[in-house]
Amino acid sequence: MISIDELDAALLELLTADPRAQIMDLAARLGVARNTVASRMRRLEETGVVSGYRPDIDLPTLGLPVLAFVGAETVQGRIKAVLEELRAVPEVLEAHTTTGREDLLIRIAAPSHEDLLHVLERILGIDGVAHTSTTLVLTTGIKYRTQPLIDHITHQAGHGRSAAGGLEER
Repeated sequence: MISIDELDAALLELLTADPRAQIMDLAARLGVARNTVASRMRRLEETGVVSGYRPDIDLPTLGLPVLAFVGAETVQGRIKAVLEELRAVPEVLEAHTTTGREDLLIRIAAPSHEDLLHVLERILGIDGVAHTSTTLVLTTGIKYRTQPLIDHITHQAGHGRSAAGGLEER
């Protein structure tokens, strides 16, 4: 587990808003040296805190306005095989192994309800899927985010390594 401080949190917030920001710009906006930003970014990447710089893609603008969450109950011992099959379904955005009645929670995007139905039929056709339950998304009140949680865990952590121990492993 890695601990981060308020400077790391501020850097992550800037990178989330603009993943293509230049180190010099980040340093100026944070009021720290370029080398500090470069060092912090390198550490965040090397420790796996930052695993990539992806664009925030608006799926409805791309013609994929239908979003659904699918709970899938699997045959015992088949989760790995089902996940492998789900990787081949392009409409599957992510899949999580869960507890409870359903073994998987799958997020899907589709251009229409009819297309969603075809995806659901494909998922039900996967060997090892016993049952599914689908919930349609009407609106997204809060988009995926991490910054409020990062700010919360770094609150009172200080601004710099000497105050919080920086990115040292706990």
